[in-house]
Amino acid sequence: MVLVTLEGIDGSGKSTLLAALKESLEDLSPVFTREPGATWVGDSVRRAIAEQIDPVCEATLFVADHAAHLATVVRPALAEHKLVISDRYSDSRFAYQAVTLEGVIPEPERWLRAMHDGWSIVPDKTFLLAIPIDDALARLSKKSGREHFERRDVLEKVQNRYMEFARAEPDRFVIVDSMLDKDAVAEFVAGAIRQVVAEGKKRRRK
Repeated sequence: MVLVTLEGIDGSGKSTLLAALKESLEDLSPVFTREPGATWVGDSVRRAIAEQIDPVCEATLFVADHAAHLATVVRPALAEHKLVISDRYSDSRFAYQAVTLEGVIPEPERWLRAMHDGWSIVPDKTFLLAIPIDDALARLSKKSGREHFERRDVLEKVQNRYMEFARAEPDRFVIVDSMLDKDAVAEFVAGAIRQVVAEGKKRRRK
């Protein structure tokens, strides 16, 4: 049916938004999922992040998790004409891993996109939660066990990349001000998702 993704830097409020959507969109019976973590490969990704073993190893594990996620969750759900909402997806890879691979391999984003070419699925709509870096860091300061992604320099580069993606694909990306009231954000995103679902149903009837 429809694949919707939620993106944004750590501390942008995705978890809060996801919890609200689970209530407000319950009548649509969506499949809520996430990357990494929806499959057993996600456990290896989390271990690689925790141990910081190697950025190339970490990136390729993320891609493997994406492949398993598509095969076991996303494609079957879409085949049954279900709404799929994923907390992070391939854009997270192009934003985060492209930063962590800087200086390790040439043109990391191009390399990452090439690994997805031909088999991944492009989302129908992506909601990008944008937030000032200082505010994101303030939210993350309350979290225990910070990851290496959650540094100012990394978050700044990642958010800049996200914004580049949104400018390149304005029809797919919807930029959401994450500093707005959380209920207002959830209401806006839920309404926009309902519209995407309605448009998807119209296309299927044609």
